[in-house]
Amino acid sequence: MSRPLRVAADYKTKDPAEIILGYLANHGSMTLPELGKRLNISVPKVTVLVNELRNEGFVNDYGKIESSGGRKPSLYGVVPDAAYFIGVDVKQSHVTIGLLDLDKTLILNSGKLPYELANTVESRDQLCTHILDFINSLAVPKDRVKGVGINLSGRVDFRTGHSYSYFHFDDRPLSEIVGERIGYPVFLENDTRAMAYGEFCLGAVEEEKDVLFLNLDYGIAVGILMEGKLYYGKSGYAGEFGHMPVFNNEYICRCGKKGCLETEAAGWALERMFREKVLEGSSSLITARVPDPNRITMDDIIEAAISDDVLAIELIARLGDNIGRGIASLINVFNPELVILGGSLLATGDYIGLPIQTAINKYSLSLVSNDTQLAHSKLGGEAGLLGACLLVRNRFLGIHD
Repeated sequence: MSRPLRVAADYKTKDPAEIILGYLANHGSMTLPELGKRLNISVPKVTVLVNELRNEGFVNDYGKIESSGGRKPSLYGVVPDAAYFIGVDVKQSHVTIGLLDLDKTLILNSGKLPYELANTVESRDQLCTHILDFINSLAVPKDRVKGVGINLSGRVDFRTGHSYSYFHFDDRPLSEIVGERIGYPVFLENDTRAMAYGEFCLGAVEEEKDVLFLNLDYGIAVGILMEGKLYYGKSGYAGEFGHMPVFNNEYICRCGKKGCLETEAAGWALERMFREKVLEGSSSLITARVPDPNRITMDDIIEAAISDDVLAIELIARLGDNIGRGIASLINVFNPELVILGGSLLATGDYIGLPIQTAINKYSLSLVSNDTQLAHSKLGGEAGLLGACLLVRNRFLGIHD
């Protein structure tokens, strides 16, 4: 018996066996009496349902455990290789694809595959080719792959599978189009929200329930965890932190408006600032390797800062101060327990981290920020990949976050 991936409308109609599978998958192995007590289901009923899951190959008896008296109970848990989930983390200049098992273990990571993200049919087709090549290379049974999660930046409607920032060439959902190409159910998610979810589940979050995750990359966005749940907002677009109208400048943001935080605090703004400085006559280690200022990228600037390039460090510190001001506003509004910093710009370490912390201290309300901890991502470049896999896994298990 195959368990289909469910969509959001089905979450309220889960069958008891699915509830048990989801609980074991997220809480680990346990005995039948313990499982019945936690889910308020009688032991005879739990026994029947667990046996059903064992027959389907999703749950296994992992042997007896010690008890204080009487018969030793058996420990039941999920079978890791019963189901697999693919995550696709799409960046501006590369794509990373991974395979996660039912027990939340990432068993395969493609590494960075060369890719240019652009709102073109060619870019969409190249993405499909990367995914198909990855699937075809897998040694696991293809029928055990239960779905593919794709992260994209910008406005993504995870409920319908539409992307309104990339590959929106017709009215059909992008998830449907890609799904037809690769032959598996496809689910879209905003890249920052997926990174945040990966960090919430397997990274820096411990017992905290109210958390903000900042993705500092070519763009800037925030993933929000409220009361232990991902927050999407009414239309599913919550988290467009980079488009807060902060500055009185004439720079046109990628959203088409002026004065957004991103125009002075994102990776693409860093590239613009750096080119302006070079054209004004400032020197840098980069220009010896990349003579044309228009070809200098955010990655070049990050690498230069790590190599103690003075201009790169100066501009990254300027970015950090602007980012910190924005985070201070978020802290004042949300009063979170934890703020996690992630994304490519974090590779510069204290060069961006210290200005961010200084600005937060300066601009946030002390009464509010005293209870907020600041941490760096523990998952680093795998946060989005893991988040994409985990969110598809949730759909398979009928879990709605």
